[in-house]
Amino acid sequence: MIRAVVFDVGECLVDETREYGTWADWLGVPRHTFHAMFGAVIAQGRDYRETFQEFRPGFDLYEEREKRAAAGQPESLGEEDLYEDVRPALRQLRANGLWLGIAGNQTVRAGGILRALFADDVDLIGTSDDWGASKPDPEFFKRVAGAVPFEVGEILYVGDRCDNDIRPAGHAGMHTALVRRGPWATIQWNSAEALELPTFRIESLTELPHCVNQFNNALR
Repeated sequence: MIRAVVFDVGECLVDETREYGTWADWLGVPRHTFHAMFGAVIAQGRDYRETFQEFRPGFDLYEEREKRAAAGQPESLGEEDLYEDVRPALRQLRANGLWLGIAGNQTVRAGGILRALFADDVDLIGTSDDWGASKPDPEFFKRVAGAVPFEVGEILYVGDRCDNDIRPAGHAGMHTALVRRGPWATIQWNSAEALELPTFRIESLTELPHCVNQFNNALR
């Protein structure tokens, strides 16, 4: 049975449109151009961070984050950046008795922001910077499994990417849900992995309570 649901952050809970727009501004690149290059890079199966290299060779994302913070333009996210289905889905899953967590490739600063946003909504917030392991590294999912008070096979990991979320979480022994939004899910949605690997394929997080209930009831 599924007893715990753990969510990815970017393009799962958080719409990153505004944040990537601010990176385009920081680079002095038109937002449309930046977003087009971003899409081209990930469609080619490359790391999204290579987008920055296309505009500024040698670009160091962590170093530039520090420069932005020093310039009074730190990374930020707020209630307005959450997808509309996030709060309703969390409320219903909690009402249904599920243990909830958030775990993604995020900085320490982003982790602090997430804890302020979701302090009363989830049982765990973990980030790659907290754990010293980033998706899709198996160690990241070992950390998730170690933080959840249930067996690994009782965890559902929800994300928007086959490569970073669905495949490695499945290899770790977790159930998975692929949510169709953001650039990665849009590009990958009809791929063999997206069709075959996830336990659930969903258009909205509000589908999860029903999916989980139906799955668990079938096992009773």
